[in-house]
Amino acid sequence: KHFSKNCSISRSINSSFFFFFSGNGPSGICLSYLLSGYTPYFKRHSLHPHPILQRKLEEAPEVSILDQDLEYLSEGLEGRSHSPVALLFDTLQRPDTDFGGTAESVLTWWHEPNRAIPHLVLGRNAPGGAWHSIEGSMVTLSRGEWMGLPDLPFKEWLKQKRRGLRNNRATAEDIAQYYQHYVMKKGLQKNFRCGTVVTSVRKVSAESISNHTQKDLQEDSDSLWNSNEQSTEVFQVDGFFKTAEGNKEPFSIYAENVVLATGTYDNPTWLGVKGENLSYVHHQLSALEEAVKSNSVGIMSDPVLIVGAGLTAADAILFAHHCNIPVIHVFRRRVSDPGLIFNQLPKMMYPEYHKVHQMMKEQTAACAGPYEHYISFPEHHVLSFGKDKKCILQDKNGCQKAYKISMALVLTGSNPNLSFLPKDGIDLAMDSDQPVNPKRNPIDVDPFTYECTQEKGLYALGPLAGDNFVRFVQGGALAVASSLLKKVNKNPP
Repeated sequence: KHFSKNCSISRSINSSFFFFFSGNGPSGICLSYLLSGYTPYFKRHSLHPHPILQRKLEEAPEVSILDQDLEYLSEGLEGRSHSPVALLFDTLQRPDTDFGGTAESVLTWWHEPNRAIPHLVLGRNAPGGAWHSIEGSMVTLSRGEWMGLPDLPFKEWLKQKRRGLRNNRATAEDIAQYYQHYVMKKGLQKNFRCGTVVTSVRKVSAESISNHTQKDLQEDSDSLWNSNEQSTEVFQVDGFFKTAEGNKEPFSIYAENVVLATGTYDNPTWLGVKGENLSYVHHQLSALEEAVKSNSVGIMSDPVLIVGAGLTAADAILFAHHCNIPVIHVFRRRVSDPGLIFNQLPKMMYPEYHKVHQMMKEQTAACAGPYEHYISFPEHHVLSFGKDKKCILQDKNGCQKAYKISMALVLTGSNPNLSFLPKDGIDLAMDSDQPVNPKRNPIDVDPFTYECTQEKGLYALGPLAGDNFVRFVQGGALAVASSLLKKVNKNPP
C-alpha cells in the first residue's frame, strides 16, 4: 500500500530514492536541508581563527564543502566532541564559540536544486521531534545560539519574536517552534511526513520486489543484514501513519539508503526492581507536571521520590522546589564524583543546576541544611516499591530504610527504541553483545560518512552514533549528505 493517495512515494528500484525516518528532530531537519540542494561553500575573504583550517579552506574555495575530503579538513581539530566531522562543521558555523568569541560563520550557502536527492523524513511528532515532548518552560543545557541550524541563526529568529535568551539559553518551547519555522522557511515541508510510526526495516532482494513475489519478511531474521552478492538489495520499510480520523494506514517503502535518526527520548530506562510497574511509579518528568496541574501532589502531600542524578532529575527537583512539593532524591554516585554532570558545568552559566548540586551536598538525611522540603540520599538505590506507596531504599553498606511517598519519578536516562530493526539493532552496535546505548554503546559508524560498518546503505545520526548535542549532530548530517552525493555521482540515475 502506498504512503498516501496524494504523495508520490513509489519509485523504481533502480532510482536514487533516499529515505530516513523517525528522525524529524534537528538531525533529520539538517540532513533534509543538505539533501534539498542547499550547498555550503567557504565564504571568500573570510578569516577562520584556526590557521591550518584556513589554509585548507583557501586551497579550493570554489569546491563545495560537501565535495571536499572531510577527513583532510577535520584533521587536527579539537573540541567537545569525539567526532571529527562534528567538530569541523561546528567550527565552520561558529568559529570561536568555545572561547566566548562571536566570529561569524565562514560558510556561505547556495541553493543548487540540481544537486537535490529525493528523500522523506518520517516522524511521530511535528518537525523538531522530541523537543515537542519536553515541558515548554524548561531551559536548554546548551547555549541558545548552539541550538541553531545552518543559515538561520537562532538568535536572529528569537529577535523577530522580540525575546532574548535567559542566561544565554533558550526554552524548549522556543526551540520546538524554531525547528518548525526552519522547515517552513527553507521549503523542506514537502519532504516531511509527521504522525508516522516505522515498524520494520530490513533488506530484501530488488528482484523479488520487481517480480511481485510475496515473501514472509519475518523469516530468517539472522541473515537479514547479510549482503547478497547475487542480486541487488534494497531496504523495505514498513509502518503506519495516523489519519485525521485517528485511523492507522499501513505503508511500505523501498529505498536504497536508510538513515536512522530516531534519538533516544522514546524509551526511558527502568531500574528493574519489584513494584516498578505500579501506577504511582513514572519514568517521565511530564508525570509530575500533570500531577501538579491536577492537584494530586502539593505542599501537604507525601514526598515525591526522584531517582537519578542527571539533568532531567535536576529539572524535576527544580520544578518540585518551585511548587513547594517535598522531595526525596536518591542517586547512586557520590556528590563529589567527577562523572556527575554537575561537576562538569560552569557555575556562572548554569546557576540553577549549581543550586541543585548545592542541595544534593548540603541537605542529606544525615545533615539538615537550609533547603526546605528536600532530602538527598547519595550512594543509595531503590530496592522495591510497595502497593502501599512505601519504597525501600538501601545505602552502600546494605542498610535499608522505608519511606512513604506520593509518587516516584525514575529519571535515569533513556535508550533508543530500535524494535523495528532485526534483533533491536544489537548487531549494529560497537559491542554487538549489548543493546545500543548513546553513551556506552552507540551504533558503529564510519566517522567520515556515518554509514554503519555492519550494513552498507544504512546510516545512523545523532545520539544513536554518540552525538548528543544539537551543535554536533549537524556534522553527522554533513557526513551523510557528502556520502550520498558521492554515491549519486558514481551511479547517475
